[in-house]
Amino acid sequence: MHRLYEFIRRHPTLVDGMWALVLLMFSSLWLVTLMTSPATARSAEQGEARQLASIPIILALCTVVALRRRMPEKMLLLATGAGVAQVATGAFPMPANFALLVIVFTNASRNVRWASRFALVGALAAPTVHVLRWPGDDQSTVNAVVGVIFLTATFLLAWVLGDSLRTRRAYYAQLEERAARLEREREAQAKVAVAAERARIARELHDVVAHNVSVMVVQADGAAYVLDTAPEQTRKALETISGTGRQALSEMRRLLGVLRTGEHSEGGEYVPQPGMGQLSELIEQVRGTGLPVDFRIEGTPRPLPSSVELTAYRIVQEALTNTRKHGGPDVGATVRLTYGPDDLTLLAEDDGRGARHELYEVGGMDGLGQGLIGMRERVGMVGGSLDAGPRPGGGFRISAVLPLKSGV
Repeated sequence: MHRLYEFIRRHPTLVDGMWALVLLMFSSLWLVTLMTSPATARSAEQGEARQLASIPIILALCTVVALRRRMPEKMLLLATGAGVAQVATGAFPMPANFALLVIVFTNASRNVRWASRFALVGALAAPTVHVLRWPGDDQSTVNAVVGVIFLTATFLLAWVLGDSLRTRRAYYAQLEERAARLEREREAQAKVAVAAERARIARELHDVVAHNVSVMVVQADGAAYVLDTAPEQTRKALETISGTGRQALSEMRRLLGVLRTGEHSEGGEYVPQPGMGQLSELIEQVRGTGLPVDFRIEGTPRPLPSSVELTAYRIVQEALTNTRKHGGPDVGATVRLTYGPDDLTLLAEDDGRGARHELYEVGGMDGLGQGLIGMRERVGMVGGSLDAGPRPGGGFRISAVLPLKSGV
């Protein structure tokens, strides 16, 4: 049964041709029967001329059935012409007139509005024309009215079924289009999510690697410089390098743990995300590299949303890393945290020579300036604002305002 349905679906014109052939056979049999009937049984309206006129009408109506799906509008016009010819010649109603029902249904099921309306008008008019053109010999007015109602209802039913099929097809097409649109939107959202996750990973890797490796490089250079003259300082520098490396490994493990599980690991070897409580350790670590940092907190410290704490920590970390990299010799840094009623204001500046212009422009240069790009992204995610650029009188300044949303 399924194979038969698939065959019919793939070859609609062939199927229609077979039905047209069946209709032609019945119509031919009717015509032969009519022509061979006794002369006394024929009425005057069924003369030889009318019988011969029936032949092209039958062929036209069978063609309508055969090509109804390939050329529905043209076949509607052909059926109309055949009907007019039948009325004009007086050819008696025949089995081939069934094609009129078929073409009404076909055009009602299509999206060509004029053809559907034309078919509806024809469906309403054809029964009346039939009764008026071929009245019965002993047919009363009541029987004629009943006949008109019955035929009209039959034609209307064909049109309504076709229009319902058109509506159902449009509904299914809308569902398919909506499903396709949702699929495209889902793919777009997935791409956006992947891009956002890649950006987040890039920020985390930059913050972890850039800062800790920078500290290790400074300490290693210092240890190499005083290796022979100050063994104690060399030992402290090596201890700092070791501690910084372990810290970097811990943060890398935390990041990899998040990537593998999709959740922040608690306990075990994964350390929690840094926040305001680790700022003092960060400042001391930077001071240990030889960079003097003036760190002050203004206002009343209080618990903050974790996203704000991480953002503030990373901004300070990146600012001090940039100071070591670009500030030059004898540079000093200042870090201010101000707790306001609705926001946290962060100021990190230095009195060095400052960074090159390209490094604080959006986009960076040749992959540089990624830390400042990450800052802007982090601040944007918490709804804050960031201002970074040269400081009047020399040096570099980073200022950020992070809103404190209640209930975060």
